[in-house]
Amino acid sequence: MTIQSVNRALDILFLFSDSRPQLGITDISNHLGLTKPTVHGLVRTLTQRGFLYQDHVTRKYALGLKIFELGTFLAGTMKINKIGADAAYCLADSTQLVIRIAIWDQNTMLVTLNAFPGSKANPYQQLGPRVPAYCSASGKAVLSMLSPKELQRYLKQTSFTSYTPHTITREEDLMAEVAQARLNGYAEDREEFMLGIACISAPIFDQAGNPTAAISISSIPSLLYTDRLTSFVEALQRTAAEISASLGYIKKLC
Repeated sequence: MTIQSVNRALDILFLFSDSRPQLGITDISNHLGLTKPTVHGLVRTLTQRGFLYQDHVTRKYALGLKIFELGTFLAGTMKINKIGADAAYCLADSTQLVIRIAIWDQNTMLVTLNAFPGSKANPYQQLGPRVPAYCSASGKAVLSMLSPKELQRYLKQTSFTSYTPHTITREEDLMAEVAQARLNGYAEDREEFMLGIACISAPIFDQAGNPTAAISISSIPSLLYTDRLTSFVEALQRTAAEISASLGYIKKLC
């Protein structure tokens, strides 16, 4: 059984995005097909509880800090972060590059942990960004470990958008990258999602052997693609295996 008012409140929150950071009562009413009095009552409650914030100049609404607070709490208590944090920070120190853990969620990768060289484990992580699987190293690392049926389901549900001149926008090109990642045991992103940022990533498996997350090394291309790349890949794969083992994954020998 669903509760209509709860669904409507969530629909309002889901309206906000990078392209729509602020919305007025009329905007929300038009988008959701609800009457203005209904929208006003829901928005007032969400604002009172901190999930929305009203700009006193424009009178429009934006997402409130309560959402950020809950996201920070969630990131700090997620199992993957609790188990993987120490290993991620060790990898950051040994490579002197940025390490990220991201989970497979709704056909995309959601970053749950950022580890920087020389920093200590931080329980107050911020969730995000959420990045497409087809143009991120973490995403391709997970895609490479999906079953053929799961991979085909993903492809049917995915529209390719170009973020940079290097973004993969053809299914056949992605399939070739995924096949190479499966063979290599790690995936690459050569400025496909963001110009100036390159990544390598290895999958992380849960107790059931599902590729539920990935760990990546990120940097500008000139620092990643050096004579140290092989050692980076080896360290990355060891760390991914260590985290997977801590999650209860036992690699099959055959």
